[in-house]
Amino acid sequence: MLEFVQIAIGGLVVGSIYAAIALGFSLIYRVTGAINLSQGGFALIAAMIGYTFAVAWGWPLVLAIPAAVAATVAIGVVLAAFTFVPALTRLSNANVLMLTAGILTMIEGFSLVVWGSQPYAMPPFSGEQPLAFGAILIPTQAFWVFGATAACIAALWFLIAKTKLGKALRACAENPSAASLMGIDVPRMTLLSFGLAILIAAISGVIVAPTTSLQFDTGRLFTISGFVAAAIGGIASFPGAVIGGLFLGLVTQLSTAYISSLFSSAISLVILLVVLIWRPQGLIQGGVARRQDTRDEVKAARHAAKLPAHLGWPLAGLALIVAVVIPIAITDNGIMSGLVIAAILFMTLMGLDVLMGYAGQVSLGQAGFMAIGGYTSGYLAINTDIAPVLSILAGIGVSLACALVLSVVTLRLRGLYLALATLAFGLLVDSCAVGFLDITGGPSGLVGIPSFSVGGFAFASPRAMYYLVLAFDVVILIGLSGAMRSGFGRALKAIRSDQMAAAALGINTVRYKLAAFLISVTLASLAGSLYAFFFNFLAPEMVGTSRSLELVAMLIIGGESTLVGGLFGALLLTLLPVIFAPLAIYKTLASGALLISSFLYLPQGIYGALIQVMMRLARPRGDTRAETNAVKTEARAL
Repeated sequence: MLEFVQIAIGGLVVGSIYAAIALGFSLIYRVTGAINLSQGGFALIAAMIGYTFAVAWGWPLVLAIPAAVAATVAIGVVLAAFTFVPALTRLSNANVLMLTAGILTMIEGFSLVVWGSQPYAMPPFSGEQPLAFGAILIPTQAFWVFGATAACIAALWFLIAKTKLGKALRACAENPSAASLMGIDVPRMTLLSFGLAILIAAISGVIVAPTTSLQFDTGRLFTISGFVAAAIGGIASFPGAVIGGLFLGLVTQLSTAYISSLFSSAISLVILLVVLIWRPQGLIQGGVARRQDTRDEVKAARHAAKLPAHLGWPLAGLALIVAVVIPIAITDNGIMSGLVIAAILFMTLMGLDVLMGYAGQVSLGQAGFMAIGGYTSGYLAINTDIAPVLSILAGIGVSLACALVLSVVTLRLRGLYLALATLAFGLLVDSCAVGFLDITGGPSGLVGIPSFSVGGFAFASPRAMYYLVLAFDVVILIGLSGAMRSGFGRALKAIRSDQMAAAALGINTVRYKLAAFLISVTLASLAGSLYAFFFNFLAPEMVGTSRSLELVAMLIIGGESTLVGGLFGALLLTLLPVIFAPLAIYKTLASGALLISSFLYLPQGIYGALIQVMMRLARPRGDTRAETNAVKTEARAL
């Protein structure tokens, strides 16, 4: 019993941090209807700045901690003013979600550049010696955690319930349009809510810093934990966020103590998936009912640029010739390997584009199916005499079976709940990859995977593997291009534009969404298998959640709803660090910045921008769209 109490106290300490971060999620969601995935990133920034002030520079804690919180809030507010607030008027909530994922990635990259990849540890505020209550020992930092969390909860409740400012925030939460008509500055309230959420995250970060090891990617752990806690308790409920955080902390610590640390995260994620099936909006409903008629989920749609047929086929032929010839001119194995990786990722990006770009279904767990396919085919190739082609098919079969099980959850969900379900699935696959040592090799990875071979010929060199993957890509691209121009593709576009209207027109939305999902799963599994055969090795970090977010970034930067746009994003984010090796440390920072910039300033991606340039160059001088429209207007007037 004593042991249980000691473990439960540790769970409450961890859960208090989760609860504080979840409060930030709930606050922003209640005011804006959007999810801020960068919340945990700001907790990390505050912790790292606090470490720099207190440990590296020797400031007293009484100055270092408030200064770190203030600096983090200032950074967050400035960043939000130029990214998050403008995005709310231009993008759908699903795209705002992915934009904040870009902010999180940029924060990680910034942390990597400034503080490096080594871990940091901050000493407890009140010394190392725990306090004894009988036989129970409680670290002194736990009281700082409990006190700070309780203060954040009380202050937020007082602000929302007892002040005019809180009334304005509640008005923006219930009906932004009506609030604007009443004279409330909605953008300012949005920025204020973001600043308050960052304040809570910053306080959480500096308080939790002495209890954990800090690295550049720790913010992602904070974000995921807070997001899961808020989703379990109820994303629109402050009490739900607190209860969800405490519950998650207890489950994590008890699972670590009595089962295994390798599966503690998996158990929490299974609980989350059960909650999403049973009660998608969380265990506790929010106190503010959002007026859905005032929230346009399809505003600012990212229309895909299309190339005229008379230019499309010649350019496609030219691109294929270049793709075939380019390896002959490349002698650097590093660049050649980068091209292979980009070509493999392009394969899964085409499937992701079908799901996200055409069907409008957000997926943050695409790399999970790469992992399933890669580990299945790799394990079979190592431990059996089965042919590589059959092992790939087996990997696809296992991936499709998992996808059908997951579809029980995903087909019932939309928007942020769908994104959360796919994120939870990806994290669950990560946990299983680490936990099943006999199958996946655990954290060390699966080693000894042979090269892909057909009829005794092994594709053992980067150049040979490149041509194999290129052949796959060309066949898949031709097949999907035809499918997207058919009734199937038109049905997916209708579902993306307005799912209810599509259903009213007789489109079986469930069947079409499932078909798009299974296409994306098949291509992800195939890519994961080829990934494993190319590297002769597969580790969790190669196909983890970070890879899923990177795939989304590649697709957005390259261009959605184009099938080929993802290739530009894959080439950019894969080859630049190889070509400019000394600048590789800036890859994560650049990836986040490019994703944000693409959403805000390049809505059609690189592919769309190139098409616009080519169309301008191909258009006769003086024959502009504006001039054409002006002539038509004058003709109507006459």
